[in-house]
Amino acid sequence: MFTGLIEEVGTVQSILKGTKSAKIVIHAKKVLEQVQLGDSIAVNGVCLTVTDFTSYSFAVDVMAETMRRTNLANLTSSSKVNLERALRLGDRLGGHWVSGHIDGIGIIRDFKQEDNAVWVSISAPPEILKYIIEKGSIAIDGISLTVAYVDESIFKVSIIPHTKDVTTLLTKSSGDAVNLEGDMIGKYIERFLSFRESAAPKPGIDMEFLKENGFL
Repeated sequence: MFTGLIEEVGTVQSILKGTKSAKIVIHAKKVLEQVQLGDSIAVNGVCLTVTDFTSYSFAVDVMAETMRRTNLANLTSSSKVNLERALRLGDRLGGHWVSGHIDGIGIIRDFKQEDNAVWVSISAPPEILKYIIEKGSIAIDGISLTVAYVDESIFKVSIIPHTKDVTTLLTKSSGDAVNLEGDMIGKYIERFLSFRESAAPKPGIDMEFLKENGFL
């Protein structure tokens, strides 16, 4: 579990790609403090397991499913990535609950400066947009942000100078892909309601039923 508050920006040191998977080595500093094998680190919002580490880097294995559903497939040597260690009990929860399980990809459409902030417009498919609400939370490449606008095809967030300085979001360009994770509360509610609907009692036989099925 993560908060979406990025601890540092790391640099991809190397990528060894298999047929559909990859092994990625990332240069970092802060997230390596007290690191152990098997620890979880979110890389651009993707929860990955540390399989090896040194005093200045760590390695992760990325399976085919993760490569298909995230922008990690677009990384190259020297790419910058947002990093966050898993939440510890007792830590402040300054962002929102982020699982590190990406729902899908969004595409940056444009950037617009407004005073000290920058508006970022991102398009996303309907299956992701349905979980996004105005003033709700969204994780973009692992960054916890507040949704300032949403319609049937895009949503917008506003980036303050601090977020600009400590994440990769404003280093990107229009057309770039970003990882999106919607607020998990909405997904749980949808799942619970689907069971309620499937468990609802079916209507009994009445005159209308008989007419519809040709008995009257």
